Amino acid sequence: MIQKSLNTAALSLALLLTATAASAQAPTPSTPAKKELVTRLLKLQQPGIESLARTLAEQPAAEMLDGAAVALRSRVAADKQEAVAKDIQADTKKYLDEAVPLVRNRAIQLAPSTVGTVLDQKFSEDELRKIVTLLESPEYAKYQQHLGEMQQSLQVKLVADTRGNIETKLRTLEQSIGTRLGVSTPANGNKPAVPKPAGK
Repeated sequence: MIQKSLNTAALSLALLLTATAASAQAPTPSTPAKKELVTRLLKLQQPGIESLARTLAEQPAAEMLDGAAVALRSRVAADKQEAVAKDIQADTKKYLDEAVPLVRNRAIQLAPSTVGTVLDQKFSEDELRKIVTLLESPEYAKYQQHLGEMQQSLQVKLVADTRGNIETKLRTLEQSIGTRLGVSTPANGNKPAVPKPAGK
């Protein structure tokens, strides 16, 4: 997950640089050397492209699952909720098993004619070479290797430091939404879910 986030961030950085370059200069002439650098850069960014595609495929399913969770509690008898939940999970897995590879493969196919075209038109050969050199450098590889540790350290500390305030604010929000919908807050005083540090 962290590696995917890193790759997505790297792709976003490349696209941001592309957008900045696009607004600042006219298209640069293409050469075989530039095309080869673009191909290398796209290969380096393939994990990020795949991550972007996965997110696009997963997001609608995640939103549906959120809605299904609410409907499950309100519309399905308590003794049938577990079985229905398992069926929904199986349906969702089937969708993801089919949709994720489809979107991922198409994203990889489209990358040369979209991202690759912009890189070829808006970056000089020297700029592309510098980007490729950075992404292929041992220093960047080391940074990637330790990024998970850095993110985990920040996440654990951030959750610990903000848990109390966030729980209070979530409780207030929950009560406000409940009031607006005419739904009372659970009598058992259950606390709203608070993000926990990822295990990976």
